[in-house]
Amino acid sequence: MTSDLKPFLLLAPFFAALCGAQGTASENPPPQQSQQEDKDKPKPWLDIYGFAMLDAGYDFKQVHPDWYDVVRPVKLPSFHNEFAPNGNTYFSVRQTRFGARSETPTSLGVLKTIFEFELFGTGADAGQTTFRLRHAYGEIGHFGGGQTNSAFMDGDIFPNTVEYWGPNGMVLFRNVQVRWIPINGESRVMIALERPGASADQGVYSNRIELQGVKPHFTAPDITGHGRFGRKWGYVQLAGIARRIAWEDTNNDKYNLTGSAWGWGFNFTGNLKAGKKDVFKYGVVYGKGIQNYMNDAPTDIGIKNQLSNTLTPVIGVPLPLLGITAYYDHYWNGKLSSSFGYSRLNIDNSDGQAANAFRIGQYASANLLYTPVKNFMAGTEFIYGYRKNFKDGFSVPDYRMQFSFKYDFSFRIGGK
Repeated sequence: MTSDLKPFLLLAPFFAALCGAQGTASENPPPQQSQQEDKDKPKPWLDIYGFAMLDAGYDFKQVHPDWYDVVRPVKLPSFHNEFAPNGNTYFSVRQTRFGARSETPTSLGVLKTIFEFELFGTGADAGQTTFRLRHAYGEIGHFGGGQTNSAFMDGDIFPNTVEYWGPNGMVLFRNVQVRWIPINGESRVMIALERPGASADQGVYSNRIELQGVKPHFTAPDITGHGRFGRKWGYVQLAGIARRIAWEDTNNDKYNLTGSAWGWGFNFTGNLKAGKKDVFKYGVVYGKGIQNYMNDAPTDIGIKNQLSNTLTPVIGVPLPLLGITAYYDHYWNGKLSSSFGYSRLNIDNSDGQAANAFRIGQYASANLLYTPVKNFMAGTEFIYGYRKNFKDGFSVPDYRMQFSFKYDFSFRIGGK
């Protein structure tokens, strides 16, 4: 019996070692498995990107000289030959852009940042080639803060055009804000508190000394938000805004011009895919006192007469607006593309505004773009602009041909 068991006794150490090895494998993976798991984990990355861009063209009519390289209906003449003479050639590199964005995995979710600027001067720098901040924003988990696209805006309806300013009837505003994103993905929900601000048209009373001491007073942030429903065919989005605009009369006189108004609006937008790459982009926005959120619009507040009131002969009222945008991006093949469409903005003026105040603006364009290699694009675009005044009967068109050359770059550090 002992002799029969002897072979098994001799093999016992081998079986014991084998069992021990199997037990160790289940508790401590071999080096190859650990390395594979580490390789699959998300890694931090930093993307440096931007482009150099030249715009050159000919404007057949006239436009405000500070806005020589864009088509803005608000900046077209408000009376005959205001910016004469007709016909000007222009060259500009103000679309040139530089940015950096990153993603870093954390225990609270992915930390995202973006810092981006361009060379298109606005405000006090209007007409200048100078640094202008576009984005300075961070986000982690469901919360974000900084300067970026307003939650009332839908940047995905901006067409594949080369003229910098673009359709005048769409919401386009980058604002300082804090936001909450409870749902984020193909469909999303976003709510934000944004920096308040507004502008006023004092109309026919703009030179009255009684109005010189009326100062803006913002006591609460603008509340914005949107919900998007996304599917393979595209998406639809509905955004809203509510804001309080106030002003204080600091003059020591017989009038009391202190007042406030509520601004509000709804912005319905979407993309509809057609074929493999073509997209129809559309938007309709309506509201009152939200002009500074529009891509190209005049003032938020207008003057209304109530001359029978000796204490408050005029009041400020939020101006109603309606904006529409419809564009089609078409791809002829892998190198040639076109975008064409129309946009419009209508303002309901108040009775205290001047006769030459802005009332209607129109914008249309069509282009042909050539991308022979990934990081280079050249194209030509025809742009039409139109302005109509409040009640003096004046209107003026603008026609422009533009040629653009764009040179992209991008470099990524880290990541998989």
